[in-house]
Parts: sequence; structure tokens; C-alpha cells
Amino acid sequence: MIDDALIERLAAAVGESAVSRDPRPCKYLAEDIFARELPAGAVVRPDSRQALVEVVRETVAAGHAVIVRGGGMSYSLGYVPAEPDSVLIDMRGLNRILEINREDMSVTVEAGTTWRDLHLALKDAELRTPYWGTLSGIHATVGGSLSQNSIFWGSGRYGSAAESVLGMEIVLADGSLLRTGSAGQVHAAPFFRHHGPDLTGLFCGDCGALGVKAAVTLRLLPRYRDRAFGAFAFDDHRATLMAMAEVSRRDLTMECFGFDPFLQRQRMRRESLAGDAKRLMGVMKSAEGVGQALAGGARVALAGRRFMEDVAWSFAAMIEERSAEAAERGMQAVRDIAAEHGGRELPDSVPRILRANPFGPLNNIIGPEGERWVPVHGIVPHSRAVAAMDAILALLEREAARLEEHRIGVGHLLATVRTNGTVLEPVFFWPDSLEEIHRRTVEPQHLRRVGGFPENLAARTAVHEIRAALIRLFTDLGAAHLQLGKSYLYREGLRPANWKLITALKRQLDPTGRLNPGALGL
Repeated sequence: MIDDALIERLAAAVGESAVSRDPRPCKYLAEDIFARELPAGAVVRPDSRQALVEVVRETVAAGHAVIVRGGGMSYSLGYVPAEPDSVLIDMRGLNRILEINREDMSVTVEAGTTWRDLHLALKDAELRTPYWGTLSGIHATVGGSLSQNSIFWGSGRYGSAAESVLGMEIVLADGSLLRTGSAGQVHAAPFFRHHGPDLTGLFCGDCGALGVKAAVTLRLLPRYRDRAFGAFAFDDHRATLMAMAEVSRRDLTMECFGFDPFLQRQRMRRESLAGDAKRLMGVMKSAEGVGQALAGGARVALAGRRFMEDVAWSFAAMIEERSAEAAERGMQAVRDIAAEHGGRELPDSVPRILRANPFGPLNNIIGPEGERWVPVHGIVPHSRAVAAMDAILALLEREAARLEEHRIGVGHLLATVRTNGTVLEPVFFWPDSLEEIHRRTVEPQHLRRVGGFPENLAARTAVHEIRAALIRLFTDLGAAHLQLGKSYLYREGLRPANWKLITALKRQLDPTGRLNPGALGL
């Protein structure tokens, strides 16, 4: 049990109101989108980096596990406690933007800052980070995305969240503060990432197992004002993936993502006409100038929704450039590639609406009728994407009877990362009861509209088992993963020399193993 003496020391560091042993937050904050296992023993919400240092030092010294939670939008057990009486640090109190440095083109934020808040803070300055957030950025934090790593906004050109970082402030298990990159020097600022060995990269994707992120410095770019959008339909996944890979190799898009027929149907069932109208206003507000606003809005309004009814596989492309001419040249190249692979052009409503509303409400963490939802994914080189998707579909075909028995639907999301990677993400939907994290995240009016389902442990177990089989398949395929957490087979897939180094680093940085036990298989 967490004794009163530790609670008193934590309260001295953060204030009494910021420490709780109430079972309700201890349970809710320890859930992720997919799993609910052990509750936290206590929840602490520091509001300064010094308080964070003291919380980590006191908790580790008392022998309790330290679990760090950002926005809570992951689904791989990353912050779900593996031990009873863990102390969960809620990072959302550390949400200040510390410096926007226009001269050196960097921005420094506390790790609990959301991507949405950072985006809004930079918008008026006509600046952005290269990677600028995940679709869950209304809740997802910068520190959480770096602990887990993440992709979406900007990933087609600039890669994952980790690739936009210049340096970090890390609280180590003993309470010492480590600065990475150029800021590791006594007299330097965090302006350059690679000063000797890349210590910044060491803490990217570590799932909080090696240190606790306190602050992050990211690169800045000018915001490109000129955009072009496109969407394309294909008969099968092979043509879709081959076209997306060529678009990626030619570095044409800022974002490129695709859907299978099932996921497209789910989207159309979920979205309402009222929602379409609301998002149309976002398209018009996001346009540069009245003419572009009217033109973009008219395209979306005229397209409606029926054009998706006979679409099989598809992908959408978003381009941002320094001039309208460059954006249009890029989109024409995308059109040509799509046509070469048998694609036909669709109205560009989906990418246009999505770009205009980049951090919308997270109603899509449940299905259109209130079903449970969980993805699993792998990242493979373009050359292996078609074979990997063939293997995924073959595995799901072998499980067809069980999927049908439990009314489990599986769709597929595709995306490209930089010029060399393809993301393959099977997504499960099944009738089952929702957890507190869903009820607190999804908009109340949306929850009332969709209804829900009673608890369905048989279907949930089937999802667990089929998802685990896909994870094993991804390991056999040599896929990389984001948000490794405690779900993906990181240890099992590593070469012996790599695992030896990781365990040595863990012993050096966290000798008593108190930082997120179980993450990365440690």
C-alpha cells in the first residue's frame, strides 16, 4: 500500500489538491482506449517541472512504480499499470508553451501541452512544427506522442513526432534532470539535436521506461499557405498501395492516407448531415481568401456523400507548398500516378474537410452505433507493403468464422511516412460495453445518439486473441511500431545485441526498475 508518509511528501511537492487516492480517478486514469487492468494507487498532477522532479524522486525512493500519462489516447497498455499501488503522474498540469523563438526557429513546451494548443499558439505567427500532431491532438500531448511516437499531420514529408525534436528535458529515476542535444552543454541553447551521441533519440519511443519528459524543444517551419487536395478510388489494395508508395517516393504530399471498403462504410455511417455542414464551415474558415473559401466550400457541398457509395479502396492526398502553382503541379503528379495504377479521381471532400478540422472531437474512438474500437498496426518498407497486406488479409480470412460469430468487423487504414514507409493498420469494431474513458472523451450528444451495447466478454476475448495473432504476424514480417507500450513484441523481435544494450541502459537509468515496469518488455 502507498503509505500516508509518501502521500504527505507528494502533497508537499504539488499541493494537497493535486494528489488523490480516490478510487474513481485512480481507475479512470489508468484505463486506455482498449484495456482496463490494475487501477493506480494514487494520482498526482504536478504543475511545474520542479514539482515533477520531486514527485519522481520521492515515488522511486519509496519503491513504487511511476506511470506517466499524457492525453490518454493510446491503446497498447503504455500507461496502464502493471503493478498494484503505482503512482500515476497526470501530465496535463504541465501545459505551458515556454518559448516561441522566431529567430532560431524553435518552440519549447512543457510535455503536457496538447498538439492542438501548440498549433493554435503558432498559427498567428504563421509557423508550424514539421510534424504537428496526431488526429487525437485535442487531447494527445507532445510528451505522450514522443514517449509513444506518433504520426499523421506532416508525416508524409517529415516523418514521425520523434523526427521533429531538437532536445528534451528528462527527469531520471533518481530525480536528476538531463538535457539532451546541444542543451546538454553548460552554455548552449536547445537549437541543435546532434551534439555527440543522439541522447534525444534514446527517449523517443521509450514509453516512459527510461525517463520522464518534462519539456520538449521542436523545430519550426514557416506555414505554407498554398494547398491542394485529391482523392482516388481503386479496385483493390494492391493498386492502392502501389500508387501510394510511388506518391511517397516522389515526396509529393504532406499527408497521404487510405481506407478499405469497410472503414469507408463505417465513416459514412458515423458522419451525419449536420456534421457535414459543421465541417463545411471549417473548410471555408481555413481557406486563404474569400475566393478560395467559396470555391472549396462549393466543391464539398456539391460533392455530397453519395460519391463514396461505390468506392472500394481509396487514398487521399494533401499537399502544402510555397505557391499555388507548385501545389497544383504536385497534385497533377499524384493524379498521373493514380491513373497509371488504374485509379479514378474522386471529389476531394474527405481530405479538404479533415485538413480544415485537424483536431476535431474524438467521437471516432467508438463505432457508429457505439461499438468498441481498437486498432493494431505495423510499419513496413514500401517494397513489402503489398505482401504484408496479403498476409494480414489471409490471417483474417482464416478467422472469418469467429469474426462473424461475434459480429466483429475489421477495416484497414493505410498511410505513408516520409518517402520510404507504409503504415498498415487493421481496425476492429465489435458490440461491447464502453468504459469510463470513452464516456469522458466522446461528445455527450454523440453518446446519446449512438446508444451502446451490454458487456460482451466473448467478443472482447476474440478481439484480444486475433489482435495478438496480428501482432505476432507483424513481428514475423519485421514491421516497426509506434506506441510499443506493453502490447507489441518489442523484446521478442530484437536481435540479441540490441536487447543487451536496451537492458543495460535501463539498469543505468532506472536501476530499481520503477519507471513504467513492463513497458518495452523490461
